[in-house]
Amino acid sequence: MAVIPENVKGAVDTDPWLEPFAEVLSERRYLADRWSYDIKHSTSDNSAQSLATFARKSYQAYGLHADPETKQIRYREWAPNAVRAFLVGEFNNWSTESHELKSKDAYGVFSITIPPLESGDFAIAHDSKLKILLVLPDGSHIYRLPAWITRATQPDKETARQFGPSYEARFWNPSVQYQFKNKRPAFERKTDSLRIYEAHVGISSPEPKVATYKEFTHTVLPRIRDLGYDAIQLMAIMEHAYYASFGYQVTNFFAVSSRYGTPEDLKELIDVAHGMGLLVLLDVVHSHASKNVDDGLNKFDGSDHQYFHSLASGRGEHPLWDSRLFNYGSFEVLRFLLSNLAFYIDVYQFDGFRFDGVTSMLYNHHGVGAGGAFSGNYNEYLSKEKSDVDHEALAFLMLANDLVHEILPDNGITIAEDVSGYPTLCLSRHIGGVGFDYRLAMALPDMWIKLIKEKSDDDWKMGDIVHNLVNRRHGEKVVAYAESHDQALVGDKTLAFWLMDAAMYTDMTLAKPLIPVVDRGIALHKLIRLITHTLGGEAYLNFEGNEFGHPEWLDFPNANNDDSYHYARRQFNLIEDPLLRYQHLNNFDKGMQNCERQFKWLNTPQAYVSLKHEVDKVIAFERNGLLFIFNFHPVESFADYRIGVEQPGCYKIILNSDRPEFGGHNRIDEPSSRFFTTDLRWNDRSNYIQVYIPTRTAIVLALAS
Repeated sequence: MAVIPENVKGAVDTDPWLEPFAEVLSERRYLADRWSYDIKHSTSDNSAQSLATFARKSYQAYGLHADPETKQIRYREWAPNAVRAFLVGEFNNWSTESHELKSKDAYGVFSITIPPLESGDFAIAHDSKLKILLVLPDGSHIYRLPAWITRATQPDKETARQFGPSYEARFWNPSVQYQFKNKRPAFERKTDSLRIYEAHVGISSPEPKVATYKEFTHTVLPRIRDLGYDAIQLMAIMEHAYYASFGYQVTNFFAVSSRYGTPEDLKELIDVAHGMGLLVLLDVVHSHASKNVDDGLNKFDGSDHQYFHSLASGRGEHPLWDSRLFNYGSFEVLRFLLSNLAFYIDVYQFDGFRFDGVTSMLYNHHGVGAGGAFSGNYNEYLSKEKSDVDHEALAFLMLANDLVHEILPDNGITIAEDVSGYPTLCLSRHIGGVGFDYRLAMALPDMWIKLIKEKSDDDWKMGDIVHNLVNRRHGEKVVAYAESHDQALVGDKTLAFWLMDAAMYTDMTLAKPLIPVVDRGIALHKLIRLITHTLGGEAYLNFEGNEFGHPEWLDFPNANNDDSYHYARRQFNLIEDPLLRYQHLNNFDKGMQNCERQFKWLNTPQAYVSLKHEVDKVIAFERNGLLFIFNFHPVESFADYRIGVEQPGCYKIILNSDRPEFGGHNRIDEPSSRFFTTDLRWNDRSNYIQVYIPTRTAIVLALAS
């Protein structure tokens, strides 16, 4: 038997199928560990520092920083291809001579310290515009927004007309900065549930406009809390010049989107969320960057390979996203991206991150074409000869997880958006894994959409549904979700839209009789979400509006729709109208979240599925002492239906999708429904109960004691 390298022994013990690939795993971990060692000993005196200290010192050293005591302003920028550098802006009338940065050091870093004015004030006014002017080896001049700028804004119409639409860098130094009042909510990642509400601030209003941080704080946060979620995942926060990119074409990595308000407004949002007991996660985009030159990182110092792989290498741009790809093997790129994470944790008090585009990062083929057809065979990921894994990107992700968990050891959360199923992605670093806490169960939304689009529900295979919901790697947690934000975009439809289509505009009113298509749609919408929630993972995610079956897609203002905001909004007003059925889906989502809060099934061992009846269309399973029963049959209800259960006793209903407040038909007499077990094996369980389970209904039961 081969000797398992000690640095991955824990991973192999968790998943014995990894044993033939232990050497490969060991080499990949060694690269990250070596980088970690080099970073920790990168001090001028070679003394050891933590990864967190390195990241924090970096964002505190680079960019613009105002000293409140001395009133000095320090500026530091890495631009190795430039020969000279000048800071220009409103503060010096855009002079190209008055504020030259010190000559670059051996690493290509320029710096300047600007003394206060004679009056004792800062030499650069708060929120004033500025740029860095770089002189290139051929004598040409280029203007750039500082790479570490913390505030960038859209130009006004007149400026945009004269000079173009590029964003403008601002020196953010308010005299009164927001002071956080609330502690981060406690979260035990090993045992606590994670119910995530994914939101985009800009679309979070019924009005056709860009909503603000303050509006989100006052109107949306209370909704999220009342629904029973315990975490928010904020999209499109990192500054992006193109609104319709959904926030995924980042131009300024340390600046938060100015469309929604100021940095202080975002701090208030997060602080208020913490006061409500809500964790706040950032949808962080380190997988690629916008190609914008004038207001982004692309060709920042005149070269095409400062932060990114060179274009000549064939690795410098994404084949589908029209964006630049980071060179994760560069020390300065590691500094930039790791410090970016520390910056958002420290300055804005984010509690963790959902890492976008992890599949693209992990593989040289970026999950595109034939390379993206993953079957789950371990050789696809771990073969020495055949795998196309980007070892440097993988090492960066390991360091990123190290950093988050070092700064937030008790409650820091990391989630990977990976569709490939890379083994060990969600095993802890100390046993040889990549270190993520969760991965998104990206196959689940695809399964539901495919079923609804291609098959009548009387042809749905219960076994296939269960298989897809439980098909995850042992020991690696996933975030289950029934539909993604991508499926809300123009070109696709939400689950509710696929189920009910035009009837959502004409027949969701209680003033009209319930028609079959709406009856079916509401019933299946609830069942799909509940079975995904209870069987599909160790955490759950919902995209805002989907909880109440938002009737329209997402379409951001662009040239194709005459820059309209009509579809770039969430119509929360629909659930406030007592005559509309949207309230029923909203009520059910609230009931589902609060039931989990009280009885707990997420973040517990995977369920035991005792029944997948293809004729009756019934699924039954137990998880954490609870019994879940689903009847997907379109027309058949069952009286005295026998369900196996392991633990004896008297069971009561704790959640019932057929309640009238959930848009159901109230066919179950809950107050008198008590189910006593019979001591006889059934479906490989020690006992059974007999229940009434109406058509297209789900019930959740718990021991009455």
